[in-house]
Amino acid sequence: MVASVEEVSSSLVREYLSRKGLKRTIACMDEEHPRTEASINNRSQLRQMLNIEDLYRKNKVENSPLKTLLEIIVKHHIERLQNNKISSDESDSLQSARAIGSTDDGGPAGASSVMDDTKTEDSTPALVSSKQTKLRSDVKGSCPPQPEKHRVPGHNQTGFWACDLENQKRQSLIASLQDNDSCTQKEAENNTSITETTQRSRSNRSKRGMMAGPIPQESNRKRQSRRVEVSQPALRKEEENRKSKDGLVVAGFHQKSFERSLIEISSAGCGREKQELLSTRERIRSENSFEKVGQNIPKTRRVKSRPNVADLDVSEMVLDDIDDDDLQELSKVCLQRTVAEHSFAGRSMDRHTAVELKVLLLGSSQNCFNIEWRNQGFTFSETHDLRYGIVQKKGGPCGVLASIQAFVLKKLLFEETQSSNTGLQLRPSNICRRKCLVLAVAEVLWRAGEEKQATVAINSGRNHFTPAGRYKSEGVLEKITCFTLDNVKDLQLILEQHIEQFETGLLGCMLLTISAVLSRSIEKVRQDMDVPTTTLIGAHGYCTQELVNLLICGRAVSNVFDNDMELDSGNGNITLLKGIKDHCDVGLLSLFEHYNICKVGAFLKTPCYPVWVVCSESHFSVLFGLQRELLTNEDKGLEFDLYYYDGLANQQEEIRLTVSVGKLSLSCQDDDTDLIPPLDLCIRTRWEDAFVNWNDTEPIL
Repeated sequence: MVASVEEVSSSLVREYLSRKGLKRTIACMDEEHPRTEASINNRSQLRQMLNIEDLYRKNKVENSPLKTLLEIIVKHHIERLQNNKISSDESDSLQSARAIGSTDDGGPAGASSVMDDTKTEDSTPALVSSKQTKLRSDVKGSCPPQPEKHRVPGHNQTGFWACDLENQKRQSLIASLQDNDSCTQKEAENNTSITETTQRSRSNRSKRGMMAGPIPQESNRKRQSRRVEVSQPALRKEEENRKSKDGLVVAGFHQKSFERSLIEISSAGCGREKQELLSTRERIRSENSFEKVGQNIPKTRRVKSRPNVADLDVSEMVLDDIDDDDLQELSKVCLQRTVAEHSFAGRSMDRHTAVELKVLLLGSSQNCFNIEWRNQGFTFSETHDLRYGIVQKKGGPCGVLASIQAFVLKKLLFEETQSSNTGLQLRPSNICRRKCLVLAVAEVLWRAGEEKQATVAINSGRNHFTPAGRYKSEGVLEKITCFTLDNVKDLQLILEQHIEQFETGLLGCMLLTISAVLSRSIEKVRQDMDVPTTTLIGAHGYCTQELVNLLICGRAVSNVFDNDMELDSGNGNITLLKGIKDHCDVGLLSLFEHYNICKVGAFLKTPCYPVWVVCSESHFSVLFGLQRELLTNEDKGLEFDLYYYDGLANQQEEIRLTVSVGKLSLSCQDDDTDLIPPLDLCIRTRWEDAFVNWNDTEPIL
């Protein structure tokens, strides 16, 4: 769904107010103009929507970068308006100069021929000089413009006119060389002033205590040289072109001077001065070009060389502030470099595999995925107390979302713990929760591939086959590219490269389901089921138990009890019912067990980590605890806290449940048993006679 102009504009204003710390203004705006489901709460997504990624990166390398996207956009438009005015003024002045030049008198006929030769001789060096001055001003700063050369009035005698012209050319050459020297000095002064200003600002900031981490001072030089490095090849190419053109002009000038000396005897003395002037010009230009090449080489080397950490002095380090967006951009750059070193060969989806997938998932190649599946990704909540939670837009793929949510919590609470503070663990940063999502998806796919290989399905954006026959196209499976990997590290790398398709993309839920099926293989998924014709997506787009079991334990079995069960169907026929083979890292609790419809085995009731997928009222959600001890402690007087999260309930606050088991439950029992929440009944399938206290939170009935 494309965001409207109003939603993008309001999100841009909210981002400005938030970065400026105007909390009361944001509160007033939320009251008068409330947020909707289409509101953009992710700053990175907002940049992509506005297509200002290049402007954002350019702003980051500035000495004083702007903090808000609105300011970046306004600055861009102001600078573009100023550039347009400057370019228009330059074009007007150029046209007026041409008009003035065309109205000047050209002198007598003899002088006009010499004037034409002189214009031809000087046109190319002047052009090169102007290009060089413009290019240097673009890189380092603005240099004073070269004064325009006006035509000299003609004289009656050709010899005296030519000598006067050569004297003026000599003076203009000396003036241009002086201008170049002054421009070079100004460039050096500008670089010195920029460095001093940056060091002074950093020292002031470090005294105020506004910084967060040590960064070497050489970073400022790297930033400046990084801007110049892009223009270095253009400078060298321009220098080579200039030298070649100068050589041609000098050769032509010598030839014309020789011809004129044969015809005009009176200009012989001026010819000698002309040759001396040309040799002087040639020598000066070669020296300048040599100095420029010598200056360019150390600049390039300084950019490419990296400082040795052992050689850095702690006293030469200053503190700089790094926000979460800087870390996110840095992680993207490091990730792109890492992935660039590892190229993976993928295979395009063919029509036969697409037909088999549709039959397995939907029951027929004529069926299509509903809108709830095609618009669902693994997008995290921006609510302060629920930043770990994945948001579900509409009903349908809740089984897939709850399964991945359970593994994200496992990674977040028990494997990627960097702090013992529970509040910090449940309020992860954007980078932390994205990393946990990558690891969770990798673990699910690796287990589905029997820990030998895994397949990742990625949307390539273009069709790989032409739909034909009884296959109904919907523009999804035709664009899939599959990457099969036999190493878990490579699996994590390819997921990191394409994690945005899973997290913020519209097809994230579908891509994960297809990846899990292909990792297990279509044939093995059918063999796992009790009835091979069973579909993984049932009526109304709901997930079946087979799909949930595939994600939790790596096998698409149809039951939740332990091991297999043989059922005598009469006449000597035995039906094999397949269950869970071993303990799972993540468990499952079902309301159907309370109604004696099924029996959940110990492998799912007592998983390796206190995280459960809850099946209640045809919906899947997540229940989790913070201590692994509650899985092994069977004390009758046990009391502990569990946390409940439902991505579809538009949950706005944390739900903490206090569970009392055994003796405590006898004293805490409520007489009113008619309005017991279904979640309480699910918990009692794991802890019998447990009393659940919702801690002033409205129970979900």
